[in-house]
Amino acid sequence: MSALLFIAATLAVWRVTHLLAVEDGPWDVFARLRRAAAAMKLERLAACFYCASVWIAVAFALFLTRDWRALVIFVPALSGGAIVIERASSRDSSTMWIEEKETQ
Repeated sequence: MSALLFIAATLAVWRVTHLLAVEDGPWDVFARLRRAAAAMKLERLAACFYCASVWIAVAFALFLTRDWRALVIFVPALSGGAIVIERASSRDSSTMWIEEKETQ
């Protein structure tokens, strides 16, 4: 795989993850998806940028290769690249994941 393809895949993983985990989307489609995921106890998967980037990276890595050795490298590399981009572009890094509120 060329470096250009890897960079493009990393940018695509960031874009799709940001769209799903952070943005509301047209007609609030993605906001509704996150609420539906929260109702099914999958809130962290849908609203946590870190968590969602791993699953988006799996899809992109499978598109790039079927070799399991390459997948073991590509999934964390694509997810990590997307996280680096998100941290560099985010003003408030504390909004990247949802913290459990402690009940007293």
